[in-house]
Amino acid sequence: MKKLYFLLPLIFLACKSGTSTKKENEVKTDSKPIEISYKVKEAEISDFLKYLSSDEMEGRETGTKGIEKAAVFLEDFLKKNKIKPYFKTYRDTLTNFEAPAFNIVGVIEGTDPQLKKEFVVLSAHYDHIGLEKKEQADKINNGANDDASGVTSVAAMAKYFSETKSNKRSILIVFFAGEEKGLLGSKSLVEKLKKQNFNLYTQLNIEMIGVPMKRDYLAYITGFDKSNMAQKINEYTGEKTIGFLPKEAEYQLFYRSDNYSFYEVFKKPCQSISTFDFENFDFYHHVSDEFKVMDIPHITAFTQELLPAVTKIAVSPTQEITMNK
Repeated sequence: MKKLYFLLPLIFLACKSGTSTKKENEVKTDSKPIEISYKVKEAEISDFLKYLSSDEMEGRETGTKGIEKAAVFLEDFLKKNKIKPYFKTYRDTLTNFEAPAFNIVGVIEGTDPQLKKEFVVLSAHYDHIGLEKKEQADKINNGANDDASGVTSVAAMAKYFSETKSNKRSILIVFFAGEEKGLLGSKSLVEKLKKQNFNLYTQLNIEMIGVPMKRDYLAYITGFDKSNMAQKINEYTGEKTIGFLPKEAEYQLFYRSDNYSFYEVFKKPCQSISTFDFENFDFYHHVSDEFKVMDIPHITAFTQELLPAVTKIAVSPTQEITMNK
């Protein structure tokens, strides 16, 4: 997640107003959820995340040799799972960064002749903040939670759609670089897509899901009130999947990850889903954000629970997720 600057030292437990409590517990399950027989494999989640957040990647800072290794890893993953490049290659060069830097972008074409012209974007940023400048025993900011966890979940969902062909809409799989530099990767990509008259339906951006929350819902979305996405996801899963987190609104997290670049240009429902709630993880932008502190069963369960929702988003005959007026 893009740096929160002065916010983290000021964190305290939010006092919940009546309105916040109502939102936080609001779940609608008006229709029967889709049943998914596909099982996300815990071992695959573990192996993927362990390598992406390993010391070999040297903290994946944009423009470094470390993130180049991560880019090759992600390209190989997409190729292995028969996910085609969206552009001529998987690499989408950033237009707003001096050193060579790349988003990794694949596409899973929809199966419906008409709906495939519409796109769902599943995304996460694969960059992090690299190496500490001062001399110390551990200098590598591995970024396991931020955001190798999100990349791992998106990759698992990409594999699911590639294998099941269960998407009538086309799905753009995006791993962003430059998020930690000011959302540069997403800002660069949306300008190119806009010029192509890219037909965006919605974007689900996965951000920091490495550890669970101690709440009665699985995750929260940024910009809860901006659309009906939370309500529709809960309807699609039949679970208390998404809730309202007061801290998200207080710190305006909607504007702090790559969903905002897409919203700003397309004015469509573009939101980030997260389980980092300012109480459950002490190593934000810290060298101890490592694989060993990640909760692999939680990441697996998170991804599994989202599958009915992303499937329904990809197959619904009309665009049911809409902006609130």
